[in-house]
Amino acid sequence: AAKKSLFITISEMDLFAPNKTQNDYGARSKKDMKVASLGNNSYIPSGLTKDQYEKLRKNESVKKSANYEKNVKKAGVFEDYTEFYTKRGTDTKAD
Repeated sequence: AAKKSLFITISEMDLFAPNKTQNDYGARSKKDMKVASLGNNSYIPSGLTKDQYEKLRKNESVKKSANYEKNVKKAGVFEDYTEFYTKRGTDTKAD
């Protein structure tokens, strides 16, 4: 067998071989990701208590997760804008 060049060897490597789906769109839900808990020396914005800030961070995390899931559901779905503009009535002239 002919010896492969360094470039060919590197380009044929499968960097995701141990876990092929780890970088797929929507894989975030399979990962153990959470908002870190606040410790005694953690930053807390002035004007908020630790409990208020934890609640705020939790709500932001829930919103972020919901938005991500909404976008995952739309992945791979494409809209035909020609049809959209024709129905809207703004694409009636070529100029």
